Amino acid sequence: MKNFMIGQYGGFDQTKYARDFKEGFYGIEACLFDSEEDIELLQRESQAKGFAIGVHFPLRAGQFVLRDALFMDAHDQTRAEAFERIERELGYMAFIQPTYVLFHYPKPVILDDRVDWSVWRFHDSRDYVWEHAYTEAEFQSRSEQLFAWLAEKGKEFRFTPVLEFDALNRYVYKTEFLERLLQKYPTIKLCLDTGRLFLQEKIDPFFDARKIIQTYAKYAWSIHLKSMKMTANTVEFVHFPVLPECKPDEGWAPIEDYLTIIRKENPHVKIMFEHRSDQVTDEQLESCYRWVKQLLSEPHESTSSNNSI
Repeated sequence: MKNFMIGQYGGFDQTKYARDFKEGFYGIEACLFDSEEDIELLQRESQAKGFAIGVHFPLRAGQFVLRDALFMDAHDQTRAEAFERIERELGYMAFIQPTYVLFHYPKPVILDDRVDWSVWRFHDSRDYVWEHAYTEAEFQSRSEQLFAWLAEKGKEFRFTPVLEFDALNRYVYKTEFLERLLQKYPTIKLCLDTGRLFLQEKIDPFFDARKIIQTYAKYAWSIHLKSMKMTANTVEFVHFPVLPECKPDEGWAPIEDYLTIIRKENPHVKIMFEHRSDQVTDEQLESCYRWVKQLLSEPHESTSSNNSI
């Protein structure tokens, strides 16, 4: 469990910390804290207990209208403002010495025009753009700009830049461009979100979540681990803890398949439990931790799906 993490969103929740965080866990991922007092509490607790802090950008709530920085926007001024915003936040959070800082990528999200995205949750209409209005050449050019800038800032502020896949289009999964970029800038890592990957495969007939995991797990710093259930275009149990009794043939995400692939490709990746643990009992939470530890530490033949890799 030395690579396990929990999330703290909105502030430092003492109850969640006492219940979810176990001895030997790697760290805590913080996002959108409402008060500086909670940030300072996190920092003090980290020093006292010896765990790492990761930041899911932004660390502070209420600083900007949009949650995510639009560092790949079509407008030069919007991109410049996004980079300025990130640098300002990096300067502020330097005192907590985050091990990594995570950003959603790409942002804005580039949506495949062929897909119905009505169930995908966006904070604002500016968070996405349709593929027909954003060329592959623009995607590649702005991705290169982003990677070069983040690599420099990671070195300057001493953190690992982590890019979490949001919705993906063919510019990522139909080309080798992003892999080449990750190889060119090896200090930049990825985050794979099991909930997002599962949901996209359910709504996007052109998307293969297992193939994405197979391709990109080796570049991942962390996995945002959670489950959900989808049947008849209805999404249920969002941010649900992963449990062995939640079977894919009943509409649940094929977590066993995902973790089996991840274990083969990157067994030491950080596992950030991005779930709502209040949806389960203490016994179920312990079962979640035990099951994930087993799947990642032992050779295991996946039986949860006929399509496993």
